Amino acid sequence: MKLDLWLIKISMVDYNPKSWARLVFNFHKSSLMRNILPTIMLVGVIAGGLCYIFLEGIFELSVPPGVNIHAYVGIVLGLVLVFRTNTAYDRWWEGRKQFGALTNHSRNLALKLNSMLSVEDQAARQFFSKTISNFYFALKEHLREGVELEELELEDMPYLEKVKKVEHIPNALAGSMQDRMNKMLKDRLINGDQYRVLNEDVSAMIDVLGACERIRKTPIPFSYSMYVKKVIILYLLSLPFSIINSLHYWTIPMVMFTAYVLTGLELIGEEIEDPFGYDTNDLDTDGMALNIRKNIREILTPE
Repeated sequence: MKLDLWLIKISMVDYNPKSWARLVFNFHKSSLMRNILPTIMLVGVIAGGLCYIFLEGIFELSVPPGVNIHAYVGIVLGLVLVFRTNTAYDRWWEGRKQFGALTNHSRNLALKLNSMLSVEDQAARQFFSKTISNFYFALKEHLREGVELEELELEDMPYLEKVKKVEHIPNALAGSMQDRMNKMLKDRLINGDQYRVLNEDVSAMIDVLGACERIRKTPIPFSYSMYVKKVIILYLLSLPFSIINSLHYWTIPMVMFTAYVLTGLELIGEEIEDPFGYDTNDLDTDGMALNIRKNIREILTPE
């Protein structure tokens, strides 16, 4: 796939955190705002209808003095949302650390191979140059909707037909690297100590694969996620009854702002709890894969 097409797929936002004005006033371009806007408008319409009904005398709203359960529920709900966001961010950061580790192990493996392989052994150099980066590309897509073979460099690779048949392509690629290193050991191109050093990096790459699969396949429990959403909606729909007598028609913007805060926090948690997808706030695994392919080529291509 061409580089310009890859750049289109890169989803992570590049921004300047010091540019407050740009970040604040460009909120309308945010995917977060687009996703929560229907909910904000809905609760605004409902709040407007309630204001009209109670403030224009169609029905009388009587709230016992000293009763403001929303203040107490709001505190608890805020703590729950903070816990939700922190838990999701932990998953995002763990995913970033794992891909950082994969980058390090890939470079280390290439550097070690470069020092062990002779300059004349172009076949082995090409094999590992393509396979190490193929593993990176395969892993990032394995964590999404499945590996796209056109992204892999499969020309002249001995595992070409194998990867078309297997379901778990990253395992197949790691196995091919192990097979090649075993052959090099038997042919006495490397000794036992060198094999052990190389094997450590391949094993570490498999460990990264397992850790990322754990993050991907263990989402926040469904019941917890649904419960938080239900509480937020019930809180927003009942909030006008608590503040309408004091704020009157100002109840409408207040409810909409509260909806923006609460639903925004929940949606941020949803986006970052699975950091390997295509959402705006997901990890830039496409960019990292392109970078590692370039690095590996530079290392294993003799001058």
